[in-house]
Amino acid sequence: METFLSVILSDLASRSISLLINKCSKPTLPSVEERLQRLLLRVRIIVEEAEGRLITNQAMLQQLNMLRKEMYRGYYTLGNFICHGHEEDNAKDHEVSNYFKPSKLNPAKRIRYLWDGGQTLQDQLQQVLGRLQVTLEDMREFVIFLNFCPRLCRQPYSMHLLIDKCLFGRQMEMEHIMNFLLKEDTPGAENPGVLPIIGPGKVGKTTLIAHACDDERVRNHFSQIVCFSEDDLEDASMETLRDSGVIKHQNNATGGKMILIIIELTRDIDEGVWRRLYSVCKCCVANGSKIIVSSRSNKIACFGTTQALRVKFFTQEAYWYFFKLRAFGSMDAEEHPKLESIAMEIAREWNGCFMSSGIYNELLKANFNTRFWSTVLTRIREFRKLNISLYANFDGPWEVVESAYVRRVNGISSEYILILHDYQTCSVPNMLHRCTNSAQSEVEVPQLSFEDFQFGNVRPQGKFKVLGWRSHLPPYHDYMFSCEVLKSQHIVARNKRPRELCGRDFGLGA
Repeated sequence: METFLSVILSDLASRSISLLINKCSKPTLPSVEERLQRLLLRVRIIVEEAEGRLITNQAMLQQLNMLRKEMYRGYYTLGNFICHGHEEDNAKDHEVSNYFKPSKLNPAKRIRYLWDGGQTLQDQLQQVLGRLQVTLEDMREFVIFLNFCPRLCRQPYSMHLLIDKCLFGRQMEMEHIMNFLLKEDTPGAENPGVLPIIGPGKVGKTTLIAHACDDERVRNHFSQIVCFSEDDLEDASMETLRDSGVIKHQNNATGGKMILIIIELTRDIDEGVWRRLYSVCKCCVANGSKIIVSSRSNKIACFGTTQALRVKFFTQEAYWYFFKLRAFGSMDAEEHPKLESIAMEIAREWNGCFMSSGIYNELLKANFNTRFWSTVLTRIREFRKLNISLYANFDGPWEVVESAYVRRVNGISSEYILILHDYQTCSVPNMLHRCTNSAQSEVEVPQLSFEDFQFGNVRPQGKFKVLGWRSHLPPYHDYMFSCEVLKSQHIVARNKRPRELCGRDFGLGA
């Protein structure tokens, strides 16, 4: 009996040990989050490799654009998931009112629920993972054909440095413009060809055109690149075209006389004026010359001899990818989850505004700590709440249609800064990157920076000017604000009597 029990116990012990060893040695399946991170890395390799190639095939560009959008969506969802655990801590740190807490009923916060459809974050991760897998499976032919596309001549920057030198997320738009400019006219085609570029203010139309004009292929193709403003076109005549406008580039070595004419409009142009202008152009420019006309108005679409290019703001997912790269620079955002959570909240507040990214990204990088970033987020939210309470249709922080109000971090509690209007000049006053309005290039750039104005100890009085942002991309504009110091009792909302603001205007209690 003892021998029998010994055998049984020995067998049970060996089985238990074997089971324990198998259980410990069995590899655990990666979580949805880990699988998404790995898949996003594969997608990013393809996207960054494609951005370093000259792709002229329109179908390939469309497919790349689809992959890029899924990548942005993936990183945005992953960021939401990672930052979710830090939102409660951030809310305590910010010490702001319930107005600023996430709420599906609050229009200012509704952006984070735009596409969740009531799903949990885990369900969203699974959905995005599935979409990425399908999209990546469809990219096999794309990767094969990509190997035959020539490489672009550029320095091997890291991605955060690359977007400081190149346009971000505009590869399809750029290729649309390049295809129009370099394509030879078919016999019987209307000459000169006209490409309308339509988009809202500050979406990047001028920057897009400047990049096209800087391309070596365009410079070698046209003997001259001339830029006109709408003021130059009031009296459309041959003398007007000859004597006005700004020559952005001149190349006598081409041997041809083809001219590229850039017309930038901020308001509608009368159709009769356009017909006279186009008639003059047909008489005085050589065959193969081209015209690009940009405007916020859809009415210019009928002026084109080809399909209009419509430029839109980035989606929230694409803007977050762009904002994070610029805010963290060479730092790995995953190593700073609390800062990443605050950065995502800041990006949501700015809602795709390029100028806000330009103003704040350098500020955040220079003050890489949770306390400062939390202070920035708190001030941004106060700024938005104050102006939304004054103007029901307050669209964005730097789209100053109405006057906007802002408080300084180190300022007096009863003192506010009124932003009267914004304007821009050129920071590179040479022939290559001059403004369309030569008078603008002579405007003196203010010495007071936005950082000094908002977070420093400088205390301007009365009316003054602030340098908001200096663009790092052509045409290298300086964006400035005209401001005035006001006391709280002088703050006036549109269609309202003057009102004195108190703590309730910032959700800080009575």
